[in-house]
Amino acid sequence: MSMIRWEPFRELMTLRQAMDRLFEESFVRPSRFLGLLSAEVHPTIDMYQTPNEVVIKAALPGLKPEEVDIIITGDTLTIRGETKVEEEVKRENYLCQECRYGASSRSITLPSALKTEKAEASFEDGVLTLTIPRAEEAKPKTIKVKTKGVIEGKKVTRAMKKGEKK
Repeated sequence: MSMIRWEPFRELMTLRQAMDRLFEESFVRPSRFLGLLSAEVHPTIDMYQTPNEVVIKAALPGLKPEEVDIIITGDTLTIRGETKVEEEVKRENYLCQECRYGASSRSITLPSALKTEKAEASFEDGVLTLTIPRAEEAKPKTIKVKTKGVIEGKKVTRAMKKGEKK
């Protein structure tokens, strides 16, 4: 068993490290609790691509399909909706209120070379699925490599090229 010298101040943060951490957590990565203070809610989005299309899925719980607006302008996709309060309850009667009501909006930049005029949207179980086909020039193409010097599965040698048979 080896012994390691204990240095009590090694684990302590320097003042500079503490200030860096404070600023990073405050401005670079704002706390999730700051989002609760804003009036607008941003829906969560997953976006992925396949060889033929780009798929965007947005969680919009509590919304009906007719309450959702999808706008594509250039390379920007905007999804908007509004959740309305169904029944009016006095503020002092709430024991807990975590559900958010009001307008929600989210804008994201789309990849280039998409056929936005052929986009299709479906809505199921509070999840909006938007499928946008890729333009032909954006689809990945495979180019088969042809080899020279192969005759009927046999490798051609220099002697065979000069007319000699093996």
